[in-house]
Amino acid sequence: MAEAIWSTDTGEAVYRSRDPVRNLRLRVHLQRITSSNYLHCQPAAQLGKDLIDLATFRPHPTASGHRPEEAEEEEVVIGWQEKLFSQFEVDLYQNEAACQSPLDHQYRQEILKLEDSGGRKNRRIFTYTDSDRYTNLEEHCQKMTTAASEMPSFLVERMANVRRRRQDKRGMEGGILKSRVVTWEPSEEFIRNNHVINTPLQTMYIMADLGPYGKLGYKKHEHVLCTLKVDSNGVITVKPDFTGSKGPYRIETEGEKQELWKYTIDNVSSFAQPEEEEREQRVFKDLYGRHKEYLNSLVGTDFETTVPGALRLFVNGEVVSAQGYEYDNLYVHFFVELPTSNWSSPAFQQLSGITQTCATKSWGMDNVAYFSYPFTFEASFLHEDESVGALPEWPVLYCEVLSLDFWQRYRVEGYGAVVLPTTPGSHTLTVSTWRPLELSPVAELRRFFIGGSLELEDLSYVWIPGTFKFLVSSFCGSSGKSQPHLEAHTDVTALLGEP
Repeated sequence: MAEAIWSTDTGEAVYRSRDPVRNLRLRVHLQRITSSNYLHCQPAAQLGKDLIDLATFRPHPTASGHRPEEAEEEEVVIGWQEKLFSQFEVDLYQNEAACQSPLDHQYRQEILKLEDSGGRKNRRIFTYTDSDRYTNLEEHCQKMTTAASEMPSFLVERMANVRRRRQDKRGMEGGILKSRVVTWEPSEEFIRNNHVINTPLQTMYIMADLGPYGKLGYKKHEHVLCTLKVDSNGVITVKPDFTGSKGPYRIETEGEKQELWKYTIDNVSSFAQPEEEEREQRVFKDLYGRHKEYLNSLVGTDFETTVPGALRLFVNGEVVSAQGYEYDNLYVHFFVELPTSNWSSPAFQQLSGITQTCATKSWGMDNVAYFSYPFTFEASFLHEDESVGALPEWPVLYCEVLSLDFWQRYRVEGYGAVVLPTTPGSHTLTVSTWRPLELSPVAELRRFFIGGSLELEDLSYVWIPGTFKFLVSSFCGSSGKSQPHLEAHTDVTALLGEP
């Protein structure tokens, strides 16, 4: 049979699994395809071909005749963090003097048991687990490009230490971490060491010894077939990706005797039995049901409903800005008046507020103070006679703009009022303001030097007071400039109960 195509996409693939990673099983198949002698013997017309007929080609034996089949082709099934020893490790750990760490002694005991039971089954394919020295060294030597002269950046170095730093144990004293939750004065070194995402990560390498037969066990012949990384969130990173329906990957060895190898990586993890899947579905259903009950307990089942025939008004507003006033350092005192006795609001709710003091900034010809002060309230209206279909008298928003001088003395800059919108939705309101004015130089001097000015005793007189049937009034405003005004933004929601 002829291979359809070589897979050249050796980039990594990312998967997410809810199942324990210990259930992961990979089948790795490695096979020698050709040698430099075979390529040189081919006609010139075939040198440019990428397809090789594997059925008709078999490697020729050497002069010594030692080419066993297992040296040319090998297939193993590997589990997550399963240790398969290489020929180099077998030769190394058989020497007790080379064992320095407890892990080295553990590997020595396992190798001795394998030798007593007939030797290891694998020859060329082996693994490096998360606890091996190779994994630590490989993470420290990570490269972002294929350039031989690349110097790792600071971020690459810190990311290479992520897995190591997560294993550091912090001191405990009385069950409380010695380290502080907040470091108020972090040093530069502290910032450099902690400005990295620290996600727990485990790594595993599937390797191949591609040395000539009879010369296995040399580090220079080791090649990485696949890199597996799994974090605590169940994210599995595979580089290169599982072969699947794609063609096999290829490795061309360097040196005097160039050889071509192909290998495939398949996910052969066992599927769950129907009984296990059904049991798992029941567990998840029960878990989600409990979580739904927990959320329902937080929200509750008894929702407040509008009284039949009643109107509920919800207002979310914001005092945006004020502009066109004489002095700086402005603040706004505002309140909402419910016109008639049929309107009501919750007892705990405040229908008034005072913004912060804001300095003005020049914007065109005017000085503008930006407050961005939010407020919210709700009110209810109940008809005395449900047959009355006319809308009620609507609430009014009253505003008083004041300024504050260096000596903490305040001056009234303007009064204004506006009826809240009667339709639901988002509205932007501009409130024109005015103030009582004395037409004398003495009043202006008193206002400038000692503060104070004419004020209204009752702010509801800015609009039509509720006790008045009609209003006849006159006032004086400043002339020669654009009229001072206040801008407000409101979101109005009205709910009408079923009669």
